[in-house]
Amino acid sequence: MNLRMGGKAALAVAGIGAALLLGWLASNQGPLAPTEVTLAKVEQGPLIASTFGIGTVEARRSYALGPTLASRVARVLVDQGDTVKAGQLLAELDPVDLEDRLASGRIAAERAASAIHAAEAQLAEAQSRAQLAGASAQRYAELRARGFVSQEASDAKGHDANAAKAAADASAAQLAVSRRDRERALADVAGVGKLRAQARLVSPVDGVISARLVEPGTTIVAGQAVVQLIDPTSLWVKARIDQAQAGGVRVGQAAEIVLRSKPNSANRAQVQRVDWISDAVTEERIVNLGFDTRPEGLSVGELVEVTIRTAELSAVRSVPAAAVKRLQRQDGVWRLAEGRVVFRPVKLGITTLDGRSQIIEGLQAGDEVVVHSERELKPDARVKVVSAIVRNGS
Repeated sequence: MNLRMGGKAALAVAGIGAALLLGWLASNQGPLAPTEVTLAKVEQGPLIASTFGIGTVEARRSYALGPTLASRVARVLVDQGDTVKAGQLLAELDPVDLEDRLASGRIAAERAASAIHAAEAQLAEAQSRAQLAGASAQRYAELRARGFVSQEASDAKGHDANAAKAAADASAAQLAVSRRDRERALADVAGVGKLRAQARLVSPVDGVISARLVEPGTTIVAGQAVVQLIDPTSLWVKARIDQAQAGGVRVGQAAEIVLRSKPNSANRAQVQRVDWISDAVTEERIVNLGFDTRPEGLSVGELVEVTIRTAELSAVRSVPAAAVKRLQRQDGVWRLAEGRVVFRPVKLGITTLDGRSQIIEGLQAGDEVVVHSERELKPDARVKVVSAIVRNGS
């Protein structure tokens, strides 16, 4: 009987121990255990908002040089990478019949000049005859009035005067035609001369040859480029910025550019242009930046990373961006109160690329907020503060 009573007591003690163990495990290790969280204090100090993008080095001013007429390339005097001066001959095209047309136009202009001299002489003679015939007709009219000559003789002299005047007018018209013929011939010579000049491709600026596109003997069409030229002083960066971050970008803002070829050094730059048209497919906006000092060895087409400073605040409150949560369509943070969490709504400002968010309202400097938790938090949840959260399997 005593053995049975002792066995039952031992089983009862064991059951109580097991229940206590299970309760402890459930409240400290199981689903009822407090959630582990890490805390951070609200800091006050300077905050710099930036936006990031990827871009390429491009030439703001580039030139594609080619003829305005179908031509055959006679010679190309430069190659890719050559440095050239403004006015330097880069390539020459076969003028075909332009030289003959130019010579023909000059001969036509000379012939028109000779015709002008002849017409001027004819006009002078006709004007002299008209003056003489007019004076004679006036004299005969006076003699007729005195009765010394017949009416027929007076009328004949008047007719001669009119004929001489008409001949002078015709000579003047012929002179005007000759002068217009010469102007047209000179215009033709000038036009053909311009076409002949376009057969010589010269550099419009001091620059660098970026491409040699054809070789001598190639037949090309009007507008086809023979060589491409860039102005190295116009190199800038064409960057693509996400539309969600591009709203604060303005011309004149400071920026940093990191070249793919030199990843350990940053080059100071400035925003020079923000395109009005965004890319609706990639949801990006084009921003162009110029270097404060152009780095050595810069190559067109090189990829770069761009960081633009969009705002600089001197003394503001901020928390790690990971601490900001959204609950019931409201931004806020979790605050600790007697081992449990309370959601505190806040008004946010800028967010930096290094992961800090400005607090405009809702917190004071030195307040502690939850940054990370091992699982999603709910109001009044029990928490346990730790220095770092160890994930399972990590």
